[in-house]
Amino acid sequence: MKKILFATTALVASAGFAAAEVKVTGAAEMGIIDGDHLATAQFHTDVDVTFTLSGEADNGLTFGSKVKFEEAAGGIASRVEDDFAVWIAYGGATLTMGDTDGAFDWAMKEVGIGGSIADDHTTHTGFNFNSGLDGTYDGQIARFDYTYDSFAVAISAEIDDTGTFDPVWGIGFKYSGELAGLDLGVGIGYQTVDLGADVDVWGISLDTTFDNGLQAIVNYSDFDIAGTNVTHWGLGLGYTMNALTLSANYGEYSFPGSASDSGFGLAANYDLGGGLSVQFGYGSSSADVAPAVFGIGGGRFAGVTGDNESYSFGLAMSF
Repeated sequence: MKKILFATTALVASAGFAAAEVKVTGAAEMGIIDGDHLATAQFHTDVDVTFTLSGEADNGLTFGSKVKFEEAAGGIASRVEDDFAVWIAYGGATLTMGDTDGAFDWAMKEVGIGGSIADDHTTHTGFNFNSGLDGTYDGQIARFDYTYDSFAVAISAEIDDTGTFDPVWGIGFKYSGELAGLDLGVGIGYQTVDLGADVDVWGISLDTTFDNGLQAIVNYSDFDIAGTNVTHWGLGLGYTMNALTLSANYGEYSFPGSASDSGFGLAANYDLGGGLSVQFGYGSSSADVAPAVFGIGGGRFAGVTGDNESYSFGLAMSF
């Protein structure tokens, strides 16, 4: 795709615009997947194309949009997905609307490191994608964020288009800098909505990278759903040496009483250069209960109790 004109960069100059840029990037996957959610091992293919549009007005305002189209085959069923977001920015301030993260997800760091063609290492019942209350309604979110030096803050809203319930409100804070020679990241997020009863979630994440190639991520979340409390914690470790990246993560949800959902994931990536890599992923789940509500529990084994596992092996390509 890089050799095709429309897939590289187009610059347009016209009255009222300083410059406009259109970039096209893509990704593809091929390999084999298997697990307890499938009757037998299957072939897997996935292709996505992303259009990134950006421009700058005469007064210094920058603006743009990102549109992603994805088609995948393999697993339970084939799927076709698309999402988009539009943004406008000036200095350190940015307003984004569309299929974008709420302030909670924007601030928090997931514990998954590396990649696998079927995301097995991040789809076990103990994994938290930090989505918080995003998607409570139609998933169309407005988020304003401001960055100053190493600090950033964001507020977000998702509106009930029927006018029945209040919006989902969110706020998040991020810090990225050096501490005692380490690259340190801190994220704190909070979201709330009144659905006839109050639903709240707050969380904190920490991540750091060491000089020896080791990376560590830890996060914690607390859900309060109409007075019922659910907590989650997760830990991710990764190690990169030259072209090889190895990672492991573990997470656990604790429900009222003694019920819990937990799981761990493993990933191994080898970079062949030029945008091509070999990927292996494995996920193991153990669930007492996995309600697919407000991002709690789930993965591909949402609502399924007992022990389950999945794996994938193949090639990932970026263009």
